[in-house]
Amino acid sequence: MYDVLIIGAGIVGCAIARELSKNELNIAVVEKGYDVSCGSTKANSGIVHAGYDAHEGTLKAKLNVRGCEMYEGLCKELDVPYKNNGSLVVAFNEEEQKEVEVLYKRGITNGVPNLKIIEKNEILSMEPNIKDNVICALYAPTAGIVSPFEMAIALGENACENGVEFIFNCEVSNIYKDKDKFMVETNRGIFEANYVVNAAGINSDKISKMLSGRIFSMIPTRGEYCLFDKIIGDLVEKTIFPTPTEKGKGILVSPTVHGNIFIGPNAIYQEDREDTSTYIEGINEILYGAQKNVNGIDMRYVITSFAGIRSKTNVGDFIIDIPQRGAVNAAGIESPGLTSAPAIAEMVVSLLCDQGLVLRKKKYFKANRSNTKKFIEMNDEEKKKALEQNPLYGRIICRCEHITEGDIVNAIRRPLGAISVDGVKKRVRAGMGRCQGGFCMPRVMEILERELNIDRKNINKDGPGSYILTGRTK
Repeated sequence: MYDVLIIGAGIVGCAIARELSKNELNIAVVEKGYDVSCGSTKANSGIVHAGYDAHEGTLKAKLNVRGCEMYEGLCKELDVPYKNNGSLVVAFNEEEQKEVEVLYKRGITNGVPNLKIIEKNEILSMEPNIKDNVICALYAPTAGIVSPFEMAIALGENACENGVEFIFNCEVSNIYKDKDKFMVETNRGIFEANYVVNAAGINSDKISKMLSGRIFSMIPTRGEYCLFDKIIGDLVEKTIFPTPTEKGKGILVSPTVHGNIFIGPNAIYQEDREDTSTYIEGINEILYGAQKNVNGIDMRYVITSFAGIRSKTNVGDFIIDIPQRGAVNAAGIESPGLTSAPAIAEMVVSLLCDQGLVLRKKKYFKANRSNTKKFIEMNDEEKKKALEQNPLYGRIICRCEHITEGDIVNAIRRPLGAISVDGVKKRVRAGMGRCQGGFCMPRVMEILERELNIDRKNINKDGPGSYILTGRTK
């Protein structure tokens, strides 16, 4: 029996697991997908928001500001790329200027530090590619960028190293109580736990209902993105937002921590919770939105498009509450959920303690991850040592991102290691470059076949059933 069972291995579930793993507890995370970060987290803008957008007094506002404060230190501990690049909300007419002033006042009330409204000349000196009819902008120097799936993997990996058990391909179908214990029914059997945490993302409404908790409606909202080649990676330094609308923060233009540029997302309401298709209408919409604010957005440099689903609800705020004694909801975590995740974890642990969970600090909690540096990131001395210890670091597999066979083997052998082509891609970026795996995918499959000792035909691209090969052609 587990002390705490967490449902969901996205950024929120992994952050909660890691926070709890600082203590002497028997913890499990059950996840419907085949890997960490299979849902909303894997297709996310990766923006660490400063905290001016959420309305005053909401959980979103409180946890956004606290999460933003925590991010840089947490990324250092977990060796995850993070850049404090700042953000601008730009205004091109009087109506948008008024909205910028509203955001500024809201940000001050929310406790966002160092916010200021800047004028045209200062904006263009910071970002010369912004359209020169800009009037003013809200500058938030505390905003940052991170790779969302790398962050979730790092949190999960670190939790695993500290004793948390992860159970994948495990879908929860029912939850009931037997005396004081929770009985969590899944397709992989029944798990018993003293405490349950609902961090099920897009399905958190269903889990809340199973826990006899608050009834709310999920409004699955698809957002499409385009990722550009690094050749125009210096187009903007800061994250550039338009003024927000009722649908969200709008179509942004932002660098990534790895030197690309991306645009998006739009916001399409749909019934389907799994459909992450992209459509030409959506791509045109985000292109138009980005080109309105920034010069030089040239579609010739797009290397891929993708979409994610936000866990939007009809409540309008995060739902972090106690559905019944012994359980905690961390539900409806849409933006700024990525930013807020570390603060949500603190709040969930506090709510568990309020219900009787006793925390005893571990004597040997391992806060840092080790052996995470890729060959391309090493200095000359480190490269020499790595090659002496493992000659596989001498074979380049992904030419675009300069990823070696040693890096890929490490990604497979690490705690919660990769078991698919996209699992390797998310961990070490093999296949993330200009050719999008056109060169390296067959070689990545060779390595997965050897390391996992499975037939190559059974290797998935991204989860069960997504086979790449069907058989031999000759």
